[in-house]
Amino acid sequence: MHALSPSLLISLAVGVLALVLLLVGGAWLVLAWRQARSGLAVDEALARRRAGAPVAEPKGQEPPALGRSLDTLVRLGGNWAAGRFGMLLMAEEDRFLVERAGYRSTTRAKAFFLMARLALALLLPLVVVLGRPVLGTSGMASHPVLLGFLGFGVGWMTPKWLIQRRVGRRMESAGKELPLFIDLLRLLQGVGLSVDQSLHIIVDEFHEVMPVLSQELEWSLDMYARGRTREQSLARLSNHFDNDDLAAICRLLCQVEEQGGAVQEPLARFSGRLRDQRKLDLKAQIGKLTVKMTGVMVLTLLPALLIVTGGAGFVAILRGLSRLSG
Repeated sequence: MHALSPSLLISLAVGVLALVLLLVGGAWLVLAWRQARSGLAVDEALARRRAGAPVAEPKGQEPPALGRSLDTLVRLGGNWAAGRFGMLLMAEEDRFLVERAGYRSTTRAKAFFLMARLALALLLPLVVVLGRPVLGTSGMASHPVLLGFLGFGVGWMTPKWLIQRRVGRRMESAGKELPLFIDLLRLLQGVGLSVDQSLHIIVDEFHEVMPVLSQELEWSLDMYARGRTREQSLARLSNHFDNDDLAAICRLLCQVEEQGGAVQEPLARFSGRLRDQRKLDLKAQIGKLTVKMTGVMVLTLLPALLIVTGGAGFVAILRGLSRLSG
């Protein structure tokens, strides 16, 4: 009977530890799932009672199992995100990042972010350690503990990387859409429409050409219709894009809403300044592109140029040397 090597013993120990952690985490999830499901049922019963509806639901009107499970999962993740456990798993930076990602329900988004981080951080190390035979026994594959920590780190950071990528795309799109938004707002204000009417027209008619800003404006109009002030409803649009020009436009709209006054001239100045800034940005991009193309031209065109201009001379020299040697 062959003795087990130390690396194999370490692999078995890590695998057993990961399996135990998975079983303990699964039991904990099942317990929390049942508690959240019972709490959801109690809240639904109380809501129906406050609405004057009967507490018992008809059998033919039960919600689908998938939707009910999803609501329970969201409630579970929301409870964790709001408690001390969620404070440990989601730092303040992560919470603000999820809020900037453009999801309508930030509570639901935080719940999904937390559940995805937990699932990937627990499952990815187990998959990496159990998949060591595929990777071989050389290099990093010979250290299962290192592989486990690497899988845990990648699983922990993957949701944040995805959210950061989404936030970056939204910020870039908002910067491109801002000049059009200012021009449309100036045009609509010039024909005598109010701020609220202008924003409604932009949301209803131009959501295809301004998907990011129109979505944010729609949410701000919904908040304003529910009783929030103009400043409160535009706070998300002003703070979540890290754009000084957009924040200045939001402050201008709040000032017009509170104190009144003409807005065409400030918007025209904003539009002109944005166009000038855009021209400067394009010039800077052209300058960077020129530097990059210089390297490409040296690597691709210079050899061809040397062959075309000096190819005949090199061939003649080689023929002359061959005759001398012959």
